[in-house]
Amino acid sequence: MNSLLPPLPLAGIPPEDEAMRPRVRAFLREHLRDVPPEVRARSWGGFDAEFSRALGREGLLLLTLPKEYGGGGRSNHARFVMVEEMLAAGAPVAGHWVADRQTGPLIQRFGTEAQRRFFLPKMARGEVFFCIGMSEPDAGSDLASVRTRATRTESGWRLNGRKIWTSNAHRSDYICALVRTSGGPEDRHKGLSQLIFSTKLPGIHIRPIRDIAGDSHFCEVLFEDVELPADALIGEEGSGWAQVTAELGYERSGPERIYSSIVLADTWLAEMRAAGIDHPVVNVAAGRIAGRLAVLRAMSLAVAGKLERHESTELEASFVKDLGTEFEQAIPGWIRDALEAVPQFTPSDGLLRTLAFVTRISPTFSLRGGTRQIMRGILARGLGLR
Repeated sequence: MNSLLPPLPLAGIPPEDEAMRPRVRAFLREHLRDVPPEVRARSWGGFDAEFSRALGREGLLLLTLPKEYGGGGRSNHARFVMVEEMLAAGAPVAGHWVADRQTGPLIQRFGTEAQRRFFLPKMARGEVFFCIGMSEPDAGSDLASVRTRATRTESGWRLNGRKIWTSNAHRSDYICALVRTSGGPEDRHKGLSQLIFSTKLPGIHIRPIRDIAGDSHFCEVLFEDVELPADALIGEEGSGWAQVTAELGYERSGPERIYSSIVLADTWLAEMRAAGIDHPVVNVAAGRIAGRLAVLRAMSLAVAGKLERHESTELEASFVKDLGTEFEQAIPGWIRDALEAVPQFTPSDGLLRTLAFVTRISPTFSLRGGTRQIMRGILARGLGLR
């Protein structure tokens, strides 16, 4: 095993994919006109079903999936452009986020033909919303210690257990859950499978959890003798860990890991320019944001290139996720210091509300998609350091 991470080859966006950008920006201008920055800063948690359906009508969902299933038949670079513009504008992405980013590609890769035909066209139209059931109470970030169990029955599966931090479960039509179908928690990765099923089935109880910013997108989901059909299984029984690992590569590698604070940064920079502020602390903060964003964006684009070549991205995605969330969390502090350095400047109420929100919510950036400790553990194992 190499002791150093192999260099990521630089990648650019092909002209045919870059050409999508004006179209996406025009769509966003139309749909986000007059939306204040403190609302747009909630992009990750912003759930707007009609916005997601409008994206579907525009053909901007499931861009990388084949056209025969309703997808765009485009490259990972095309999706990079779409996601980058959505997050930069602060679009409400939570409705379609999971299906577009990972569950759609998961079904395309591991699902049966019947599952592809049933789910993917609906996802592409923004007609169904998905959530992911991975984390469990008392398990921390140890995803392998899953206790939620699906037991085979004559007609399919009987499900019992609990999931937590399941984003937008109360608004979703379906859940993709990692469950144990054999063995016990001591077996770790063995005996894990993935099931996809309706959140409206009898025996499913969903409890929203209010976060530090007052939003309620996290949920606890309880399963009590939930009867599932046999075709709820996605992929092969017992292959859940390998499938989840592949799925998390999509979740951890994209521009969503570097743009969570970008509406705040753009709002602050716009007000600094409008006021004609030229101050060393302000200039240093702006330089830090621009410099680190440029490097992280290049890294994320390189991972998109690997995805396009169907190469494993586990290590590189973990690296981007770790460094990206560190950057996202640092931005509100840099901006706060810069504002304190120019007391003669009076920030707008919108900027202050946006700064307050991002400051409160930023600790969660390094939790979603796996903690920084988990990312570094993956890196250490992959590089032969442990």
